[in-house]
Amino acid sequence: MPRPKSAVLTEGELRLMQVLWDRGRSTVGDVVSSLEGRRTPAYNTVLTMLRILETKGYVRHDKEGRAFVYEPLIDRQQARRSAVKRLITQFFEGSAGQLALNLLNEEEIDRKDLQRLKTLVEE
Repeated sequence: MPRPKSAVLTEGELRLMQVLWDRGRSTVGDVVSSLEGRRTPAYNTVLTMLRILETKGYVRHDKEGRAFVYEPLIDRQQARRSAVKRLITQFFEGSAGQLALNLLNEEEIDRKDLQRLKTLVEE
C-alpha cells in the first residue's frame, strides 16, 4: 500500500526547494546541476519530486520551449512557519512556550541570541 501524501516537506523536497529559493525560476536540469556534489538524484527523480511539490502547492511550472521552468509559490519564511507550527502541534501540545523552554533547556544558545530573546519577551 503506498504511503499517504504528506503536506509537509520531506528532506529531499526541502533540498529542491532550497535550490529554487536560492536560484529562483529554474529548469529541472538547473536544479539537478545545483545538487551536484551531494548525493545527486537522477534527472527523472528530480522531475518526479518537482511534480509532487507542485501537487502539494509548493511550486508551479511554465513551459518554455521544450523545458518546464519551476518556481516556488511559498518562500522560506512561510515554509519555516509551517514546519514550526507542525512541530508545536505534534510534540508540544500546541504550546509555543513549551517549545521555547525546551530549546532553552536543551540547546546551546549564544549570548547575542539570548539577548534578542530577552528583548522580544520584554516587548
